[in-house]
Amino acid sequence: MADKRDHLYTKQLNPVQSFQFDDRVAAVFEDMIERSVPGYGLLLDMIGVITAEYAQPGTRCYDLGCSLGASTLSIRRGLSYDSCEIIAVDNSGDMIEKCKQNVARDSSRIPTQVLRQDILDTDFDNASIIVMNFSLQFIAATERTNLLKRIAGGLVSGGVLVLSEKVRLDQVPEQEILTKLHHGFKRAKGYSDLEIAQKRTALEQVLVPDGMHEHHGRLIDAGFREAWTWFQCFNFASILAIK
Repeated sequence: MADKRDHLYTKQLNPVQSFQFDDRVAAVFEDMIERSVPGYGLLLDMIGVITAEYAQPGTRCYDLGCSLGASTLSIRRGLSYDSCEIIAVDNSGDMIEKCKQNVARDSSRIPTQVLRQDILDTDFDNASIIVMNFSLQFIAATERTNLLKRIAGGLVSGGVLVLSEKVRLDQVPEQEILTKLHHGFKRAKGYSDLEIAQKRTALEQVLVPDGMHEHHGRLIDAGFREAWTWFQCFNFASILAIK
């Protein structure tokens, strides 16, 4: 059986290449995100709870940047309407193939499309649930506002966006403390200082976080009537935005 534990940064790399969602990452992604994002399991469980509360019959539910399909499966578990449809989107072929396998093994009968597609090319229509779990941070900053406007435009009245992101704190001391605590979390999960440093270098030019005020303001400007933080652990947060 293949080793699914994340060992991608255990050895000294020179140079450290920019992070990408290739086959090597797809093979260990479940372990990587569970040991990198504090509160990830709880966040996934609550996506099912949010889905149960806000999904509307006869609508679509989107999982944008679906990776292996963990959020897709949480949406499936939360849905009580057979008339709903799920659309899971990711631009990584390696992620999509594994997502299709995970969906095929799931017992839910909710119709689910798994598409290899750039989120920027995705059309949104008749949606009551849209989830973006740690995906917007990989979109070019100049594209984020227009994407959120299109998402808002594709939601029915009362529909919601769950936007989960690594966030930049507004105050430098707070940012430094929560970064230190996050690194402590990763050490507690078994990552070495070398792994933490090299992963951070790999992500520096790829993952560009926004501040919480920036997120909230952008969502209101995009057309949501409410946007509030429902989850935060260290410098990882999730916002519920209501159309």
